[in-house]
Amino acid sequence: MSTVVKYIQPNGILDGTKATAFRQEISEQVEAGADIILIDFKDVTFMDSSGLGALVLALKTVRAAGSQLVVCSINEQVRILFELTSMDRVFDIFPNREEFDQKSVEANTNLQAQNKN
Repeated sequence: MSTVVKYIQPNGILDGTKATAFRQEISEQVEAGADIILIDFKDVTFMDSSGLGALVLALKTVRAAGSQLVVCSINEQVRILFELTSMDRVFDIFPNREEFDQKSVEANTNLQAQNKN
């Protein structure tokens, strides 16, 4: 059985005006059967506490469904926000989508090898 990975790529400013729609988009991916949801922050220029709050609430929803939420491509401002709030210890953060994809392939290969034994 293969892992279903869904990608979400918000853009611009992730603040209170976009937080509800952002959370809803993540919830829809969970309902669609995603095992892993990758939030690619490549095009996010700024995130405030409301955006971070939406991300944390989404994480709870994703975990309750037995899925996983990971992030990648965070800029300096978002990285500092994660560090100041210790969210860098809560979220799996990848430098970019390519590294996430590579780690996912490696993990699936290892899992398949274990299942054969």
